[in-house]
Amino acid sequence: MSAIATTTPAAPISISAAQARSSDLEELISADPGQFRILTGDRPTGRLHLGHYFGTLHNRVRLQDLGVETYVLIADYQVLTDRDVADNLTEYVEELVLDYLAIGIDPARSTIFTHSAVPALNQLMLPFLSLVSIAELERNPTVKDEIAHSRQAAVSGLMYTYPVHQAADILFCKANLVPVGRDQLPHVELTRTVARRFNERYGVVFPRPDVLLSNAPLLLGTDGTKMSKSRGNAIALAADADETARLIKGATTDVERHITYDPVARPQVASLLLLAALCQDRAPEAVAEEIGSAGAAALKRTVTDAVNSYLAPIRARRAEYAEDRGYLRQILRAGNERANAVADATLVEVRQAMDALY
Repeated sequence: MSAIATTTPAAPISISAAQARSSDLEELISADPGQFRILTGDRPTGRLHLGHYFGTLHNRVRLQDLGVETYVLIADYQVLTDRDVADNLTEYVEELVLDYLAIGIDPARSTIFTHSAVPALNQLMLPFLSLVSIAELERNPTVKDEIAHSRQAAVSGLMYTYPVHQAADILFCKANLVPVGRDQLPHVELTRTVARRFNERYGVVFPRPDVLLSNAPLLLGTDGTKMSKSRGNAIALAADADETARLIKGATTDVERHITYDPVARPQVASLLLLAALCQDRAPEAVAEEIGSAGAAALKRTVTDAVNSYLAPIRARRAEYAEDRGYLRQILRAGNERANAVADATLVEVRQAMDALY
């Protein structure tokens, strides 16, 4: 029987436990942000949208500004997990950098880098794969969902093993904190398992990263389903005011004229109210009360004005940065250089621990 099969699995991270731990972590961050290092990032598959912004991007800037050491990964290799071809990759990578800069990610304080430019990070996948069983990969709920919605003709090996790739992303820089939503808990759980098994087998090299669970609100797309780049139902951060107005005007609502905030009974209306409330830093109930019986048209005007007002400075900064594409490449070169130095040092430690440094 293999060493993996005889290893006792760690207890799954429950939502309640993650929430309680996240509350404690927020207090620790406030007291001493310098003790934390986070890894976060995105796949370059198109422009980021308001769901991304209020879901994760806003929180990244908050943590960066508090003084947490931040690594932001542009996961260009992972584009291939559910696609046969990585179309428009260079353009999408630059678009991500533009979005990051526009929202306030500071390349002087956060390391922005790409998968493909950091060989040592990807090399960590090999020993990590030896620590994980096929059954564990098959049980991963996120992998199951990604396979079910895959755009590939057949499931690739990269798709199957990408949770281990994500473990390499997190552990290459020894991140001890990973800000995620609930759906990403299984990936961090697997990362913690990989770190524990490596440390038990070869000696302590890696921290077991904590989850910082996001309380980010769920924003629906303009069609009332999950907001997604691929579904064409999202408002991109780079969208201009007219495009934003058009998208919101076409948003799904319901037949009831009086506007109320009821996420269960009226999810589409509630999502629009929540979007306006987030942009105005108000409670969605207050926005609903203000609109009252004015109906869906008034709701959409309110949301449009709130979104365009909120995004105006972000769009202005984005347009300014877009004038100098060379600066975007410079940021990536500097970030890749820093990430390579960290990854190379970690790989040396791994090889030493494995007695494989010749």
